[in-house]
Amino acid sequence: MTETLRWRKSSFSGGGDGNTCVEIADLHTRIAIRDSKAPYRGTLTIPVGSFDALVQSLKRATV
Repeated sequence: MTETLRWRKSSFSGGGDGNTCVEIADLHTRIAIRDSKAPYRGTLTIPVGSFDALVQSLKRATV
């Protein structure tokens, strides 16, 4: 990934220093995920469909 990515955090990342969350970047066909506290340690990428399924599963788990 040599391109500059546009990283964003969840609106639920909370108060304090605001860096206790993961960040995501849209790669069009994949989603890149990294730890906001250690962004240079590595990035995980997964297909968009898999990311959507993960988010939906997490939403159901919190209800």
